[in-house]
Amino acid sequence: MKHAVILAHPKPDSFCATIARTCVEHLRATGHTVLLRDLYALDFDPRLKATELPSASGAHPAADIVAERGLVGDVDSFIFVYPFWFNAPPAILKGYVDRMFSMGFGYAPGLGGTESLLDDKTLLSFSTSGAPEDWVNDTGALKALMTVFDLHLSGVCGLRVLDHKHFGSIVSNITEESRSDVLQRVRVGLDDLFAPATA
Repeated sequence: MKHAVILAHPKPDSFCATIARTCVEHLRATGHTVLLRDLYALDFDPRLKATELPSASGAHPAADIVAERGLVGDVDSFIFVYPFWFNAPPAILKGYVDRMFSMGFGYAPGLGGTESLLDDKTLLSFSTSGAPEDWVNDTGALKALMTVFDLHLSGVCGLRVLDHKHFGSIVSNITEESRSDVLQRVRVGLDDLFAPATA
């Protein structure tokens, strides 16, 4: 299988970045092909341009989006890795979705609406927060985010949502034991969802 790991965190030494690297390294070690798209390192522009909005003449993505779609268009799965900021993904990831998964890639005009174009692909998300996991679950923050982000993206584009694993209480003073435990949970989660590729 081929995966695109989409990292949305500005600090290369963040725990999100560590999770993303763990995904890349573990999947490659089990025979998968992986692309890492570090949105901040790429200086990805999240601003949807007026010229990119679908119109009567169709959809006209900008050159950077044409290039990005060319890179990730043949992947089997998208893996999003990002922090909760005000209980939502960073703006750069929302902009990536707005620009990348729009008409011509995520969906196409159809009878009475639109037709999804990514039905053969999957979505897996890993998110982190400083707030405890119990709080994120008990307040409904994760469920609300999944409704407006994961599940809406799936509904429009046809992606099959595999899972959304959230790790709470991720702060700068997290213990090494806790870090190791989370990263092992990431590896186990990947193994549960993606069988080792055969030679």
